[in-house]
Amino acid sequence: MVEPAFSIGARLTRTGRRIPAGLDEATIKAVVEDFYGKARRDELLGPVFRTAIPEAQWPQHLATIGDFWSSMLLGTGRYHGRPMPVHLALGGLDDAHFARWLALLRQTVEAICTPEIALLFIDRAERVANSFRLGMAAKRGEDSSAIVRMRALSQ
Repeated sequence: MVEPAFSIGARLTRTGRRIPAGLDEATIKAVVEDFYGKARRDELLGPVFRTAIPEAQWPQHLATIGDFWSSMLLGTGRYHGRPMPVHLALGGLDDAHFARWLALLRQTVEAICTPEIALLFIDRAERVANSFRLGMAAKRGEDSSAIVRMRALSQ
């Protein structure tokens, strides 16, 4: 996918990526807290999160997710984890989970962010979801060439 075009006021990250004006750590924190609060209560996604992350570990997990999104969107380099193996180990994740994750993220960022910032979040989330889907197909020995790119659809 081609990088989104941003309006005047966009700036470069330390990695040379352009980011829209107004995207900062506070915005990322607001999105992460709102989105993962919704995901934890979601009928489809909630059980996955409750099984994988004990309640007492949520504050640390939210901080880690914040670091991930900060690295993805602002180029801060704060995230040093490897999310693919963690998600592969969960088992049972399928396209319905990723479609719901993307739709819920889209709903959240469109409510919280400017349109430019929301589009950047959505673009990166789609890349993450599709990368995980390809990784899971490879782990299962499936033909990954049959996987169609998933988009974050409005509900």
